[in-house]
Amino acid sequence: MEIGILGGGIAGLSVALALSKLGYSPRVYERRAGPATMGAGVTLWPNAGFVLEELGLLQDIAAVGGRPVAMHRQDAAGNSLGGIDIALLDQIMGHPTHTILRRDLQAVLLDHAAQAGIPVKFGHRAVAIDLDASGKAVARFENGVSIRPDLLIGADGRMDSVARRFVAGDNTPVYQGFVNWVGVAQGKSALVDDIAIQDYWGSGDRFGCVAVRPDLVYWAAAQARPLPGATPAADMRKEIEDLFAGWPEPVTRIIQATPAHAIRLIAVHDLEPLHTWSRANVLLVGDAAHAPLPTSGQGACQALEDAWHLARCLVGADGCLDAALLRFAEIRGPKTAKLAEQGRVFARGLFATDPETCRIRNERAKASDPLRDVHALAAGWAQGLPMAGCTDGTPVDSVGSGSLYRL
Repeated sequence: MEIGILGGGIAGLSVALALSKLGYSPRVYERRAGPATMGAGVTLWPNAGFVLEELGLLQDIAAVGGRPVAMHRQDAAGNSLGGIDIALLDQIMGHPTHTILRRDLQAVLLDHAAQAGIPVKFGHRAVAIDLDASGKAVARFENGVSIRPDLLIGADGRMDSVARRFVAGDNTPVYQGFVNWVGVAQGKSALVDDIAIQDYWGSGDRFGCVAVRPDLVYWAAAQARPLPGATPAADMRKEIEDLFAGWPEPVTRIIQATPAHAIRLIAVHDLEPLHTWSRANVLLVGDAAHAPLPTSGQGACQALEDAWHLARCLVGADGCLDAALLRFAEIRGPKTAKLAEQGRVFARGLFATDPETCRIRNERAKASDPLRDVHALAAGWAQGLPMAGCTDGTPVDSVGSGSLYRL
């Protein structure tokens, strides 16, 4: 079976690697001219760790990533709002959490794709997908190339997915009322005391920083605001410094250790959950299928889960592709939809501006049971995977529950 994949990001490359292990020869088509990433870094929670181990990537991820031991929450004045014992979460789920820069994750994926002989063709921007006379999808690229694979996988992101438009018609991303500034701070000495996740909550704003090493930290600053125009502030670092002046250290230290030219502003969008993930021989995966907010903490993790599940669904499916694609969507739909919903709900609380609402939110966070939260996360994130922490029959409603903000 000939397989073409639109998109060379986390979803596209991990799917390609998973299918290559089954003996398929997928080809990846990426719109950008070369390797590039959006965002600063990602946290690969234990459910992602399981998939990375299955794909043979975990050792290389560990070589360039960090092993966070805890997540700490504070308000803008430095008062503790509780947290989570990540070491315990890893122990319960039987796989490690890693923090990693996006560029390093992308490099590992591309390196393994090259080792597997998977062609990754850059400079191929898909502009349309049509059906030929036989009902097979034809993907057409801006450079004049067209392909007719037996299976066309759309892993072309959330903001302008040609594959999603073909499958679902409406591909309009939904702005969720807040922006993220993201960056990577590199210090000459330690910027933080330990390898951990620090999350600071304000009123309509927040700052999260994630250590890969004590001297290497990626971060996201966020604020509730109307959809911004196309032109960001001339000096975004100064804008962020002013916005978070007086917040607990290491916030200012991390901002100042970030090159001003490397800070990016992202208007945060997600997509409405889909009831249909495929049309003809075109299947959606990753953000093209389910694009949760960063408040879910599971965007990259769920892309990796897609790869693992799709490979299992395609075993022996050459003669019954339609059934395999439907089965994949049946497996993945409920979990990804619930995570997307929870990301939205949490974002509404996180970016509330009413003082009383913020007070109640903070009190609930302080009162949460950290042990219960860890077990809830383990049960929810392991759902559908043969790994420790997953309880048979885990209800979808428990997926990733807990009053935690996860980067």
